[in-house]
Amino acid sequence: MNLASLDLNLLVALEALLEEGSVGRAAERVSLSQPAMSHALKRLRDLIADPLLVRVGPQMQLTVRAKALRLPLQEILSRTRELLESEPFDPSRSTRTFRVSVSDNATDLLLPALLKRLQREAPNVSLRIQAGARGAIDQTDPGRDLDVAVACYPKNFKGFYQRRLFTDRDACAVRRNHPLRKRLRRQKDFLAARHVAVVGRTVMEDPVDTWLRHEGFARNVALTVPHYLQALHVVAQSDLIAVIPERLIRAYASALRLEGLAVPLDAGTFDEFLLHPAPTHSDPGCVWLRGLLVDIAQSLGPLE
Repeated sequence: MNLASLDLNLLVALEALLEEGSVGRAAERVSLSQPAMSHALKRLRDLIADPLLVRVGPQMQLTVRAKALRLPLQEILSRTRELLESEPFDPSRSTRTFRVSVSDNATDLLLPALLKRLQREAPNVSLRIQAGARGAIDQTDPGRDLDVAVACYPKNFKGFYQRRLFTDRDACAVRRNHPLRKRLRRQKDFLAARHVAVVGRTVMEDPVDTWLRHEGFARNVALTVPHYLQALHVVAQSDLIAVIPERLIRAYASALRLEGLAVPLDAGTFDEFLLHPAPTHSDPGCVWLRGLLVDIAQSLGPLE
């Protein structure tokens, strides 16, 4: 291939095609007419010697080769944009939208503080939050539309840079003055109490119940909800209890009049990780956003 003859605009068109999986949407994304994008696709097919997009039933799908090109192309164009960037990232003037994947408990723990920082430092910056996976599921391409992630399971984000953000552990959330408060310290009474389980859309059961089953125990689940914060609101208004990350209980204890009790089974601790795909590693805006998340996590302090 003669690189001197390569039109950089073709790579921009290729990026749009790979991310959108549609000629029409790709054309709209880069402000081209649909015939012009179709012509670009034809040139790319000749250049790469692969169809890239093929029709399967009523939809267009990426070929194996196209999927393999996605992350390397993102990195190449990200580096190119950095080289051509005339000004550093200025959060006070930016109107950028960041794409963020955050686990359920980390959303409710970090997002309020993050929004306060954005209001103060970057009032025109927006966040597009997508739910993060709590279970070990297969994510075929989590970096496709993602700038940063916070998750318990870094192995779901293959090829991502990662660093430990904070450590947490499960605790038993109860409303203040719960009639069984003292008895819940005993394993038998804890398991027999009426529990709220949290089962997100990506898992079949609450990970707490998975762990208990492996240990040979089972608890009395009276209600299942999809989010931790919903579980905390239910607990605050009933005699049900819930096993929730301890930092999250602390964050809402005052507002919801809750207490966090030690779980009478040793489940240990778990870590939340800050992750980002290779193309955003030196992106000034993403570096700034990751710095905010690290500052907020550090402000949480150590577990007691």
